[in-house]
Amino acid sequence: MSITQRKDTRLFVLLAGFFITNALIAEIIGVKIFSLEKTLGILPFQFDFFGEEDLGFNLSAGVLLWPVVFIMTDIINEYYGLKGVRLLSFLAVALIAYAFIMIFATIGLTPADFWPSSHLAIYAENEHPEILKKVGDYNFAFKLVFRQGLWIIIGSIVAFLVGQIIDVAIFHQIKKKTGDRLLWLRATGSTIISQLIDSFVVLFIAFYIGAGWSLGLVMAIMTVNFIYKLFVAILLTPVIYLAHNLIDGYLGEDLANQMKEEAAK
Repeated sequence: MSITQRKDTRLFVLLAGFFITNALIAEIIGVKIFSLEKTLGILPFQFDFFGEEDLGFNLSAGVLLWPVVFIMTDIINEYYGLKGVRLLSFLAVALIAYAFIMIFATIGLTPADFWPSSHLAIYAENEHPEILKKVGDYNFAFKLVFRQGLWIIIGSIVAFLVGQIIDVAIFHQIKKKTGDRLLWLRATGSTIISQLIDSFVVLFIAFYIGAGWSLGLVMAIMTVNFIYKLFVAILLTPVIYLAHNLIDGYLGEDLANQMKEEAAK
């Protein structure tokens, strides 16, 4: 049997692709800040934390995918262990850094004379002339969307690595004490703690160090972000069980148990 025909290899490639893709997309879309309450059509919450008042769920769009990334970490950890998670974490960081380098390189390119008028003309032809007024300088809009601050990039990458390391460590400590029981505890518990630290690290580096925010404001925004992440992590707990059942069914009981035993060593 060739290596590409082995079920454990195919599964690793599938999980790795999904893991890295989600991490990369989360970094790119994270530039957008959205209102969760307004998106849901409800009145904004008004939290008061660390002396900061009237705080609501104004979140980076990246929070839609980061909980998925950390859940993927736990699934990979379960079947491929510490080495598997470390390999994919460092690979993801390298690819994220590479993606940002390429994005910054494209920002510096001089646009062609016929762009973006040739592109935006499609909207005018389809009776959407207001698009031309809204976009304005299309090349500047491209820069504005994709050019995140250097401190934000550094903060997000460092936070991702730190969160991954802590997630793996907590996951294995809980599994040592509970064995194969209490999957929800080691998966959701490790995700919640790692996301708390991830939220603080990225805000501390990007905005306390990089933008001069007060520590109180950093802690307040972190708390609001963590409340959201805590809720999502709990909400996604059934997904973890579903994923494990699907993977066990694909691998077969013998291979699945063998991989879990090796991963736990």
